[in-house]
Amino acid sequence: MQDLQTNNTQTSVSEPSENKMGVMPVNRLLISMSVPMMLSMLVQALYNIVDSMFVSRLSENALTAVSLAFPAQNLMIAVATGTAVGVNALLSRSLGAKDFGRVNKTANNALFLAGCSYIAFLLFGIFATRTFFLMQTSDAEIVGYGVDYLKICTMFSFGVFGQVMFERLLQSTGKTFFTMITQGTGAIINIILDPLLIFGLFGLPKMGVAGAAAATVIGQIIAFGLAVYLNLTRNPEIKLNLRGFRPDGFIIKTIYAVGVPSIIMASIGSVMTFGMNKILIAFTSTATAVFGVYFKLQSFIFMPIFGMNNGMVPIVAYNLGARKPERIIKTVKLSICYATGIMVIGFAVFQTMPDKLLAIFNASETMLAIGIPALRTISFSFLLAGFSIICSSLFQALSHGVYSLIISVSRQLLVLLPSAFLLSRIGGLDWVWFSFPIAEIASVTVCGLFLRNVYAKDIRPMQ
Repeated sequence: MQDLQTNNTQTSVSEPSENKMGVMPVNRLLISMSVPMMLSMLVQALYNIVDSMFVSRLSENALTAVSLAFPAQNLMIAVATGTAVGVNALLSRSLGAKDFGRVNKTANNALFLAGCSYIAFLLFGIFATRTFFLMQTSDAEIVGYGVDYLKICTMFSFGVFGQVMFERLLQSTGKTFFTMITQGTGAIINIILDPLLIFGLFGLPKMGVAGAAAATVIGQIIAFGLAVYLNLTRNPEIKLNLRGFRPDGFIIKTIYAVGVPSIIMASIGSVMTFGMNKILIAFTSTATAVFGVYFKLQSFIFMPIFGMNNGMVPIVAYNLGARKPERIIKTVKLSICYATGIMVIGFAVFQTMPDKLLAIFNASETMLAIGIPALRTISFSFLLAGFSIICSSLFQALSHGVYSLIISVSRQLLVLLPSAFLLSRIGGLDWVWFSFPIAEIASVTVCGLFLRNVYAKDIRPMQ
């Protein structure tokens, strides 16, 4: 009897108590998990806008170069966040099942995968950046600006890979407040350094477009260091110990079962952007600059929803492991309502003040003439996008990453790019922008079909 009591005592000491993701009221939990992430994502969106705002003061060609660099940057972010989605899902599910050994193994393998990803983009930065830009334009000035910018972003990308992975370790245990601190710190440092390094203020070197890249990577590296510190001192549910580490094939396979579809899904955005740039630059480089500006502006609407996703995914994954379907259903319903509300606000802003939004980027008369109808037309897709984004993240959290992949492929490659090309031939530049709401209608249709299937297969059997 005494031995039994001793064993019970040891178990209670070695295993943490029930995580808040399994017991806190769902609405309060979703808000507490999501709001810090939404705020940090808003700061991220702000620094994206500020970055391009200062670059646009150099010249329109400089802004175009940064826009053309976006597919490669997006691919880098896709690999970082896609791998982290797989890590987050496995960690949260293991926490819900109270498998703490797997929690720690997953965290250690996650750091290994982040290091491998950095090496791949380091090699890209050294050997392939000029070729990448020459595939899009023959303008020597744009190519020169672009190479200067992208080489720095890729060769010092260990900051973004480390930051994303360590932030996801915090998110998986519900500590999203700390990720708000790390992301906010990195973004604020970037915003401060942008004008200093681009224009050479206060005795610093005038680096031009390269200064924008330098500000970005410095912010990421500092955020990475802060995220490491917070994990080691404020995240006791995960024990990081790389001494004697060996990659675990089963855990890596499980991470990438969710992560690879997520990586491919996000990478498809790079393919879509690359293709759209090719379509638009055939009209004028200004149209490409407008498209780049749109992506910066729309991030201010989409980023808060991505922040909500980061709060929603661990809640869904945890309660899947804990077999609490009612909490999963309520989390998803609330997330869709909040996401749709944010999108409606974004739609209203884009419809009523597109000229003021473009003026942030020192828009010329030509840019305004192209950009005002572009922003108004594209923003109709916002009304449907919130539902699709939440559904896609739900499928990832439930380990149906392939569904998310199919949705992304259907929307961006099978519908958006072909329709943009056809509309460009039929109606010219102004018609190209209608491809976005057309693609969103297709996305919502596919999401609805998959949501019905997932509910019948995964949720209903637990009730």
